[in-house]
Amino acid sequence: MTSSDLGDFLRARRARLRPGDVGLASYGRRRVAGLRREEVAVLAGMNSDYYARLEQGRERGPSSQVLDAISAALRMDEAAREHLFRLAGTAPGGDRPQPREAVGAALRQLLDGYTSTPAFVLNPATDLLAANAMAEALFSPFAQRDNLARMTFLDPAARRFFVHPDRAAEAVVAGLRHATGLDPRYPRLLDLVRELGSASADFAGLWSAHTVRGKTYETKELDHPDIGRLSLTFQSFDVRGAPGQQLVVYHAEPESPSARGLTLLARLGNPPATDRPS
Repeated sequence: MTSSDLGDFLRARRARLRPGDVGLASYGRRRVAGLRREEVAVLAGMNSDYYARLEQGRERGPSSQVLDAISAALRMDEAAREHLFRLAGTAPGGDRPQPREAVGAALRQLLDGYTSTPAFVLNPATDLLAANAMAEALFSPFAQRDNLARMTFLDPAARRFFVHPDRAAEAVVAGLRHATGLDPRYPRLLDLVRELGSASADFAGLWSAHTVRGKTYETKELDHPDIGRLSLTFQSFDVRGAPGQQLVVYHAEPESPSARGLTLLARLGNPPATDRPS
């Protein structure tokens, strides 16, 4: 990452806060969206000129104490704080191994073992490296089932498939932002960001907001053309021995309409699990 990346991130985080959000009074007409640099400096307990130099890329190598103060002042959650440290070159893990693009046999067998719920493997660029039959059936409305970000922004089916398409788009971009902080040199991810930034104005706008969030535990509200509405929670797990890979498993509340919908999906006769090229 470059100093301009750090400055862009700080400006975007500053722009989303109002004085009232952080306990400051607001006087007069404001010429900037969100907090002023001087206000962030006061909240962080530092010299305003020093903070300005950080945003402008003229100050390098801020200490952990400075970054902690800035993250607190800008009300960052843990994912955003981690991203800030990595942009500043302070967080450990700068020599992360490049993600693996091939799914091992043992993990494939695990996917095949999920016969009643969708399960798939992603790399940091959200390529679908492998998917079980249920995941293939779940994503069947999309013309190409190869990359979740591309499916979300470039396939018209996404506007119908996601009950809250704007929320789904925001989550995808926040996850990609998180991934770039973890591995800023990953070629596949950089290529994807360039592609989507050129092809989708919606993606470009969300990318410039610098929202950061990793995959954890969330609810997906989906509308499948063959099944109807599905409310699914998902959990993701880092794959040991395969850097960058995440196993994602969707599931429904037992005895719920969504659980019955997954049962129907399983009965429709789906193809076997498949590997995806990177």
